[in-house]
Amino acid sequence: MLKINHLNISYQNTPAVKDLSLAVGAGQIVGIAGESGSGKSTMLRSIIGLLGREGRITAGDILFEGRQLQRMKDRELEKIRGKDIAMIFQQPESSFDPVTTIGKQFCEAVRVHEKVSKKEALDRGRELLEKLHFQDPERILDSYAFELSGGMCQRAAIALGMVCNPRLLLADEPTSALDVTVQSQTADVLMELRENFGTSILMVTHNIGVIAYMADYVGVMYKGRLVEWGKKEEILLEAVHPYTKALIRAVPKFGEPYEKQIPCTEEITEGKPVAVSPTHWILGGGR
Repeated sequence: MLKINHLNISYQNTPAVKDLSLAVGAGQIVGIAGESGSGKSTMLRSIIGLLGREGRITAGDILFEGRQLQRMKDRELEKIRGKDIAMIFQQPESSFDPVTTIGKQFCEAVRVHEKVSKKEALDRGRELLEKLHFQDPERILDSYAFELSGGMCQRAAIALGMVCNPRLLLADEPTSALDVTVQSQTADVLMELRENFGTSILMVTHNIGVIAYMADYVGVMYKGRLVEWGKKEEILLEAVHPYTKALIRAVPKFGEPYEKQIPCTEEITEGKPVAVSPTHWILGGGR
């Protein structure tokens, strides 16, 4: 469904993503892990052309169902955003206009892509909110984003992203602004979307626990490079690259002292991909 080939992105001539390649299949959940500043969110935003004025794709291809996204004009991308590819932002409140009710924003999101009545658009929003376990969806539709708790706002943002039934959902740190209980609920909601709608999800996060719970495939980014890729079990249980090993060791464990030892040498981001198994590879310098 989504294929990224040798992607390079720069901000004011400073490289942020370097020679990145990955793929997301139909119905798959792919998680990209890494520390802050590794280029995860930049990669995600580049897919639907949200890099801003300073960001620029300098090389590579982004293919969605065979169509090259980075070469599309703004009007062509507008037809895809929301309808075929939707995005959940790191701060759920940023998905909403603070001076417009959530119901009106559901209407706008649907009617920009489809010729439906206001009632039909609201009915669709109400149905989605019910599926996302809101007990009073009518109240949510009549509310403003600032009137909702963080967890409710996140679920409403997911519903807004899904209202046109996109085939691919991009999730930027979907649980980072939430407490532990609500993180679990949000992860369950995203898993349900895959089960109920067959939605593919490309998610970036620094939370290894969320990756372990949700992902089918995992990529690990460091200093703009994808340094290891494989099935979830291969990455979490059989990691080979030193950065991936250090990232997993950095996850706090109950009863053990917290010790973060992330290597910072340039050598571990150099080299070409080396196959560990048919579905598992690392950058050659990782050996």
